[in-house]
Amino acid sequence: MFTTSLYTIGSVLLVSIVSFSGIAVLGMRHAFVNRILSVLISFAVGGLLGDVFIHILPEMTEGHPEFFPTASLIILGGVLLSFLLEKIIHWHHCHHVDCEDHRQPLGIISLVGDAAHNMTDGLLIATSFLVDVPTGIATTIAVILHEIPQEIGDYAILLHSGYTRGRALFLNFVTALTSVVGAAIVLVLQSSLPNLEKYLLPLVAGNFLYIAIADLLPELHKQTRVSQSMLQLLGVLAGIVIMFGLTLLE
Repeated sequence: MFTTSLYTIGSVLLVSIVSFSGIAVLGMRHAFVNRILSVLISFAVGGLLGDVFIHILPEMTEGHPEFFPTASLIILGGVLLSFLLEKIIHWHHCHHVDCEDHRQPLGIISLVGDAAHNMTDGLLIATSFLVDVPTGIATTIAVILHEIPQEIGDYAILLHSGYTRGRALFLNFVTALTSVVGAAIVLVLQSSLPNLEKYLLPLVAGNFLYIAIADLLPELHKQTRVSQSMLQLLGVLAGIVIMFGLTLLE
């Protein structure tokens, strides 16, 4: 249990540090940043989908094939729960610097939504490490791939909302630390609720599927040029290859 906790807390802290990736946009043109984000988003899509279909779903059926019908319903519940979360807190993912959906009144809403999202990331990472270390590492990488474009976008939103660069980075990091809270909740509950990961892992799958398909893929469709579309396809494939490569290391 100590090893699991150590891996979990270390991983969520690593994910929190990713909040400083917003520094990467300093001094860059908006158009160039958006072009980079398009590739990063496609990379994240491949990582999330690869983690679900190569790591999480096989882990769910291994040793408990009779549980899969119930797990399928929990996966659907995870998708619906993610949709409901967005609706309740008005959480809009915008991965473009000049996004019109985020103006000054929405700066605070963006922070609240980011905090809730990062807490969910902590829950997901901790759940994966309860299964085993390789699954936890794969999930952590998938989360990081998604976090990089999101944190750059969130940082740009805060700048657009009137925050200074230093304050925007600080607030992004503070909201990122809520992932530690989410991880701690799972680790505490695990001691009183055995096999907790058996029920939470399908929620992880549902959440990742929702993020990849409902949240990120629509962003990729905003780029219509053939060259950009090919880069996006290569990015998705690269993310999947990384997840598959982790199974070979296992």
